[in-house]
Amino acid sequence: MTSTRRIGTETSLTRAVLVDAAEELMLEEGYAAVTSRRVAAKANLKPQLVHYYFRTMDDLFLAVHRRRVEEGAERQARALASDQPLWALWDYSRDPRGTALTMEFIALANHRKAIRAQIAASAERFRAEQLQGLARVLQRHGIDPEVLPPIVCTVLLSSVSRFLGIERAALGMSSGHDETVAFVERFIRRLEGDRSASRESDEDPAQ
Repeated sequence: MTSTRRIGTETSLTRAVLVDAAEELMLEEGYAAVTSRRVAAKANLKPQLVHYYFRTMDDLFLAVHRRRVEEGAERQARALASDQPLWALWDYSRDPRGTALTMEFIALANHRKAIRAQIAASAERFRAEQLQGLARVLQRHGIDPEVLPPIVCTVLLSSVSRFLGIERAALGMSSGHDETVAFVERFIRRLEGDRSASRESDEDPAQ
């Protein structure tokens, strides 16, 4: 039976502050630290407000994930429309904050099966949009799709960079990282030339 309890509006500033707080807790301490009391304390709000805006904690997690997907889609669209879309996508995929949240959402989906399907569906939509854009980019560069299928390039650009980030953050590993990054960047450089000055200034030195 669906609850008829009143829920705060999605456009509320307070709701956005709670989503911010939940995301910061996930980054700082992991998803298991995200409780209604911890989120409220982080946001300097009363714990009751968490459940005024979110029926369950799963709803709050999904709000965090949904916002990240929307922000990622916007950034991805800008990357694909830029003068150096491959460099832009590569730099985006190496964002350490995004990698850390991806790790937490994977762990969350593994332990909270009720929201796994929704997280997976959002991720699939995001990948499909990236695939469409990347297929156009590779075609523009004359890359034979039989030699480098766009879907393979899509998976490699995102998964390789994030896997390296996960190894570094979770295990402190770095062997082979420099060589792998150099290999990918040699390929991008063959197509788009050196990373532009504007891209160099945007790149996070912590990546």
